[in-house]
Amino acid sequence: MEQLLILDEDCLPLLLAELLKSSIKEDKEIAKECVRLFLIDPKTNSGFFFPRSIQNQCAPIALTFCGLFRKATDEDGQQLYYSCRETLVFIPKSIAFSNRTRYFGVAKKGLSLPVNRDDLEGGGNPCYLVEIFQFHCEFSRLVINLKQGLRCLEAAIRDAGSKLKFNTGWWSLFLSVLKDLHSISKIYSNGEERLSAAFREYPLAINYLIRHLKRGDDHLWLLKYDSAIDFESRRHLVLMMFPEVQDDNEKLHKLLIDRSHLFKESFELIAHVKPKSLHSGIFVEFKDEVATGRGVLREWFLLVCQALFSPENSLFVACPEDRHRFFPNPAQLKPEQLNLFGFCGRVIALALMHQVQVGSALDRVFFLQLVEEELSLEDIRCADPIMYRSCKQILEMDADFVDSDAMGLTFVREIEDSGSRKTVELCPGGNNIVVNSKNREQYVHLLIQHLFVKSISAKVAYFARGFADILCKRRLAKSFFQAIDLKGLDFALLGDDTPILLKDWKAHTMYDGYRETDEQICWFWKVVEGLSMEQQRELLFFWTSVKYLPVNGFSGLPYPLTIYKTSGSDERLPSAHTCFFRLSLPHYLSLAITQQHLSFICQRHVGCSFGFV
Repeated sequence: MEQLLILDEDCLPLLLAELLKSSIKEDKEIAKECVRLFLIDPKTNSGFFFPRSIQNQCAPIALTFCGLFRKATDEDGQQLYYSCRETLVFIPKSIAFSNRTRYFGVAKKGLSLPVNRDDLEGGGNPCYLVEIFQFHCEFSRLVINLKQGLRCLEAAIRDAGSKLKFNTGWWSLFLSVLKDLHSISKIYSNGEERLSAAFREYPLAINYLIRHLKRGDDHLWLLKYDSAIDFESRRHLVLMMFPEVQDDNEKLHKLLIDRSHLFKESFELIAHVKPKSLHSGIFVEFKDEVATGRGVLREWFLLVCQALFSPENSLFVACPEDRHRFFPNPAQLKPEQLNLFGFCGRVIALALMHQVQVGSALDRVFFLQLVEEELSLEDIRCADPIMYRSCKQILEMDADFVDSDAMGLTFVREIEDSGSRKTVELCPGGNNIVVNSKNREQYVHLLIQHLFVKSISAKVAYFARGFADILCKRRLAKSFFQAIDLKGLDFALLGDDTPILLKDWKAHTMYDGYRETDEQICWFWKVVEGLSMEQQRELLFFWTSVKYLPVNGFSGLPYPLTIYKTSGSDERLPSAHTCFFRLSLPHYLSLAITQQHLSFICQRHVGCSFGFV
């Protein structure tokens, strides 16, 4: 080691590089042979002169040679340059894991120090001080170049707007550099903050890059910089974890469903097929019905989810204060019923993949277990308000009152099993452990774990497994839920449940055969204005098969809404082409007739059927 240091400090690499330029053939060969002592053969990844125990110590000399030969124009110099690069890649792979950890540990320690050459000389391994300092300076230089690139991209976006052509090859390389900088930034203090500040300074460029990313999981690191990422970009990153839905119907998994056996047939055609057969997307038709397309697909998703989360099937429990939010039923189920949770996971994942809102969302106690996070008392507030208030009271009661055993509580829980009630111990010997002021927090914790974790863990696992079946890579399931967060998942599954704005609805509606000022159109909007919120949603669903709008309202729908003029008598009801968001409205002769027919199709049993299409 000492000899290697002397060779490096005495400028041996520089002298050998100069000798390689000699016009005397023997001198050139001697120089080349000496240089190769420190390098490997790039063709065979072998030929190292030094024993394995000190190979890693050759890295500084190989790095110096790499710089000396980087601009070489002669064949010998270029070959040595490539050998230098291969050597620098080979050394960390070849040394023992413990040495490798120490090797990078030294770099980490050095990079953690202030960027000051004098300070660096006092710590770390002297063999790597120069390289550590160079590495640190190189990172700073790259951050400056990064900001310059982002600044240029933002200027181009502002100048060209939507007409800016995305150069996939060039910007892919730029993103690769960003990813490497992200990895390096974690090595030393304030590195991540410097990179994050650069992202926050140019959010327009960062979001532009994200929205042009290709599918895969290589870009999930960007989610760590959420302060610079807007909602749509985050949503784009998350949705790229799913396969891309194919436009070619021949590649889609086809479902022909009998409405009278919708749940059973859907289960058979989704739960029992290989996951890869679903990765291109699904195509749904109802038996004896001519309607096809995305409207039918959206209706099928809604109907299947209504069945999955309905009280009749007892698979899920609705939150008392939010009937759109569900968690698995803690009651015991038959083993074969667990497969229904796997089916549910696949359906929810497919709905997200097809970007269809299903009108049902997951409660926090359910979501946190998919993320593999521990539940607290506050997390059960929505799922079981009564249990929440009871536990809150126990924790806030006067200590002397709790210690008096006036509550008569022990570490047990009563459950109903096959029509009879029985007690279950929350911990070994729980029947004999009295709840007091010192152990009440543990009691509440165990009670929550037993009711909302242990009793539903198998159901959550089956759901997660089914959900993972649909992702590009199964291992992304946990990352998906971590990335989207509960609020984002709510928007994706429910849409926006705020009241529909009639002004916005009218602004995003087009007319074919009618004019906005025609009395039939004026009557139409007057009737819509007088409908209840639920009736308006049923009309919107009849028209588009979308009941809850995207976060950005009507502008977030894939197509503009159209009211199409159709002929026929006053007895004819409106019909809908949901694939294209087109409502066919007959030329009614009065407000009363318009109101009568619109009120009829706003009934739930009519709005959920597309027999008029």
